[in-house]
Amino acid sequence: MTIVHLATPGDAQAIATFATDSFTRTFGHIYDPADLAAFLATWNPPKRVRAQIGASDHDIGLVRDAAGAIHGYIKMGPVDFDLPPEQLTDDAVELHQLYVAEAAKGTGVAAALMDWGVAWARERASILYLSVFTDNHRAQAFYRRYGFYDVGRNAFRVGNHIDEDRFYRLDL
Repeated sequence: MTIVHLATPGDAQAIATFATDSFTRTFGHIYDPADLAAFLATWNPPKRVRAQIGASDHDIGLVRDAAGAIHGYIKMGPVDFDLPPEQLTDDAVELHQLYVAEAAKGTGVAAALMDWGVAWARERASILYLSVFTDNHRAQAFYRRYGFYDVGRNAFRVGNHIDEDRFYRLDL
């Protein structure tokens, strides 16, 4: 059984490192190195992660192995992107990030984190949004299995590069 633990301020550096490594491994080949570096410098620095852990409207769930290494995390909080105008933002929250270590993919870690995140959202809202890269078909299929559906385009900036992401919504 995979257990999700609530992150503490002492986890901020490890989460920031894991996030940077995961993003770079998954998407780094897409970007000019200067664009990637500019994005990563402000995306998830330890100070920002620590502030989110300490905020009453954010939580980060972690899965660790027996040695304490992070196998995955999910970051939940208020909606902080501009949704299409027809999408409701009252009574809504966002799944900001869900990353799983390569070695843990296919082991149930992602499902445990998603179950935790959906339960977290249901306690706070009636709508859960997320944004996913258009070409990340594996993630999109995973989210659709949970009942998420596509509600529009999101321009996701990495330095000077703009990707097309898709907004997904789950009615809780």
